[in-house]
Amino acid sequence: MTDTPRPVQDYQIEAWLGDDHGLDDERLARLRDEADRIAATWPDPDNEDERTAALTAAYRVLLGEDDLVETLAAERTRARRAEIEALAALRQVAVMTVRVGVRGRHNPDSPGAFARRAGVERSTVLGWLEAN
Repeated sequence: MTDTPRPVQDYQIEAWLGDDHGLDDERLARLRDEADRIAATWPDPDNEDERTAALTAAYRVLLGEDDLVETLAAERTRARRAEIEALAALRQVAVMTVRVGVRGRHNPDSPGAFARRAGVERSTVLGWLEAN
């Protein structure tokens, strides 16, 4: 019977942690197990950011970081606020620069071109314009 290879190899964990990681052997083994679970949860190559965030959180839990939940909740609140502010700014720019009826994939004044550049749906841009 052969051992099934781990999704995340030990050398990858060691490289990610560096030399002065502060984990004893038991916690290091637990982090390796969590890394495998994280890799199974977010297997897609496009989910690298999610895997890194989850692994960082697992590491912080194993270090016994105080107030981790509150810290992460505050980070999430800041991120949500930043998204709200960015969308408000994009909406204002759309209202001021997009011309309804202008067509063409390469025309920067068209709703579709603005939507692609802004990373939102064309229908979102049209909704912003209709509301004003």
